[in-house]
Amino acid sequence: MSEPLRLYALTGIPLIEPGDDIAAPILAAAERVAGGVQEGDLLVVAQKIVSKSENRYADLRDVVPSVEAERLAPLADKDPRLVEVILRESVAVLRQRPGALIVEHKLGYVHANAGVDRSNIADPDRVLLLPEDPDASARALRERLRELCGATVSVIINDSAGRAWRNGITGFAIGCAGFRPVVNRIGHPDLFGRLLEMTEVAVADELAAAASFLMGQADEGIPAVLVRGARLEPSEEGMRALIRDPARDLFRR
Repeated sequence: MSEPLRLYALTGIPLIEPGDDIAAPILAAAERVAGGVQEGDLLVVAQKIVSKSENRYADLRDVVPSVEAERLAPLADKDPRLVEVILRESVAVLRQRPGALIVEHKLGYVHANAGVDRSNIADPDRVLLLPEDPDASARALRERLRELCGATVSVIINDSAGRAWRNGITGFAIGCAGFRPVVNRIGHPDLFGRLLEMTEVAVADELAAAASFLMGQADEGIPAVLVRGARLEPSEEGMRALIRDPARDLFRR
């Protein structure tokens, strides 16, 4: 439970370039907006600035489409070179329609286009990939923040995706550090003493979605949100706890 819970949109963070230390501008923004970072705070950071700092760009001018990319490109109404990049980031293509390839990413997520993104990138022939290891990126940022300000915080790296049973996209966690991302409530009583049988709370995704609402999806320019007041259970599990076993995934059957 988290009450009261405060979320601060960290405005004024400059555009990030490869090799930049994103911790320093995040701390500067937190100082302006929230009086600094405090012990126990949570920072939700957009995947895009993490990927940019890690130089996770691909240049389509250097990509030669495979036979499979050429086959899928007209089905997805996409540039075959872009499809090839998506395939390289994926282990399986689950569905396709004009505008989207639903894939299983190498990291385990199921979402559109393997997270390969062209938005807010000036060069139309450059695309941005997800971090190679988002949990490692979250741990490194957490440690860097501790070095700079002395506070131990939790970190979420978030992205956005659609869901199989709902319209629209929502924020979700692709990497985390410092807390348990899924809390098992099975066996706990409800208000009337009945024991919960299936309830597992995706804490990381709920907080990622809340932060994503402040970040926006277009030209808002807010790549980080500070969350204060969340009562998080310490853990170093990482995001794998959020990935459903394919054998239990009814949408893949």
